[in-house]
Amino acid sequence: MSRTSINGLLGRGSMFVFSPEQFQRLLKINPEWKSQRLLDLGAGDGEVTKVMSPHFEEIYATELSETMIWQLQKKKYRVLGINEWQNTGFQYDVISCLNLLDRCDQPLTVLKDIRSVLEPTRGRVILALVLPFHPYVENVGGKWEKPSEVLEIKGHTWEEQVNSLPEVFRKAGFAIEAFTRLPYLCEGDMYNDYYVLDDAVFVLKPVRNQNWTEAIVMMIHKLIQGVDCC
Repeated sequence: MSRTSINGLLGRGSMFVFSPEQFQRLLKINPEWKSQRLLDLGAGDGEVTKVMSPHFEEIYATELSETMIWQLQKKKYRVLGINEWQNTGFQYDVISCLNLLDRCDQPLTVLKDIRSVLEPTRGRVILALVLPFHPYVENVGGKWEKPSEVLEIKGHTWEEQVNSLPEVFRKAGFAIEAFTRLPYLCEGDMYNDYYVLDDAVFVLKPVRNQNWTEAIVMMIHKLIQGVDCC
């Protein structure tokens, strides 16, 4: 059994990425704002899903761990298979991909699939990445392996890697609408009581024309100099 599944069985491993107020500021919405469909990819035990869910009529989630799926089902979320969410026949208004791309085998495919099922005009993606970026995939036996697809994130420091992400998103068909830096808090395990990591959180919008202006890149540089934390 993987470490993630053990945490799910024990009711541990919850993560905190943002508060309800921070979520609203990221999306520039008010507390009463409502939309139709949310999809939370790699939702874990659903504690972060719970922060976002009051704004949506339908809440969908994906998760690999059977015990985490059990936790999600207890919260009454609709759990979709990892090869199902891309083929439902409908689109999502918001897709969250929080601290997933560094722990999945095919991050480029995930970004492509997100783009294909996101509502093309008002749809938004909330994407969080722990930086510096260290991608590993936990297999069924709990061992860590390198993913089969590689995100072209360049540099070594937090700032250097953030600077390279606009090009990664551009190639996937997204533009950056908002960006902030937040602490990522994760409930611990048998080794540590808790973990504190450094998240880069982006709000992405789909773009048809993938030729970005220099203004987008300049925005990232300015935000790095004085990060607008939520």
